[in-house]
Amino acid sequence: MKTGGLKFSNRHTFDYTTRMAVPKRSSAMDFLLSSPRPRPPALHIKSRLGRAHRFHYTYVFFPEGSTVPLQQRTALITGGSRGIGKGIAQGLAREGLRVAISYRANKTAAHNTLKQLQSQGAECFAVEADSTDPQKVQFLIDKVLERFGRLDILINNVGEFNWKPVAEASLEEWKATFESNLFSVFYASKAALPAMRRQRWGRIINLGAVGAERAFGQGTISSYAAAKAAVVSFSRSLAIEEAKHGITVNVINPSNIDEKDLTIEEARRLRDTRFPIGRPPSSEDVSAAVKFFASDEADYITGQVLNVSGGWML
Repeated sequence: MKTGGLKFSNRHTFDYTTRMAVPKRSSAMDFLLSSPRPRPPALHIKSRLGRAHRFHYTYVFFPEGSTVPLQQRTALITGGSRGIGKGIAQGLAREGLRVAISYRANKTAAHNTLKQLQSQGAECFAVEADSTDPQKVQFLIDKVLERFGRLDILINNVGEFNWKPVAEASLEEWKATFESNLFSVFYASKAALPAMRRQRWGRIINLGAVGAERAFGQGTISSYAAAKAAVVSFSRSLAIEEAKHGITVNVINPSNIDEKDLTIEEARRLRDTRFPIGRPPSSEDVSAAVKFFASDEADYITGQVLNVSGGWML
């Protein structure tokens, strides 16, 4: 395979690299984008070659208690190929983090997002993984650890929406909503804990919905509202369990974002009377909250819920 090119193989593996060839993956669609951005000096760096000497990974190890430079942090965003997840990935990439995203089926969207992240100088890759399947979630976490050697920040962004009153909703639809919004958070968090515990440092940031912390009710979205309220309760419980391991768990409740590709500068030039702030929301508003919870400065904040809603539904 030529570097810097595109290739579809009979193993359904899609590779796009700027520096080196990568091995084919037979168990899942695995996008890989590598940028030539140099890494800042680390305390200890160990490298090894992969099978058949076809790819190269760099693992960075830091003594316990040391501060890891922001550029050496790694973040995984589930459902990061579009929407709010894409905005979060772009925001973290601008800060110099190494970024992994997962997607369920839309490989075109994942490829486009990776190209945008790479244009920002980010080291990034994406893995096809259904967040409602625990085995595929474990595969996703394993790939992040294989590629980056560590996992610092997990953003559970996946969550399907279903507009149906209870009388019209099927059991399968209710289960699907809970699997997407609640069980996906459990699967990914559980899979990420061993690595974060070894590091004695971790950030789990779950996306809820405005009002979820007070178990809000709204007609036609009962399954979604119930699942998001459960995410808050789960996050607070997990925050208590993992605090002693240096892992914080928090929730961000974004408002409805109609124009998910709207930049914050564009949003500030618009008027939207639905929000007391007076302007529409953007994915960058959510990304700013993520960056705060992910920072070293937020190490004393855990089990909290932050509404990013411009004053909507207070």
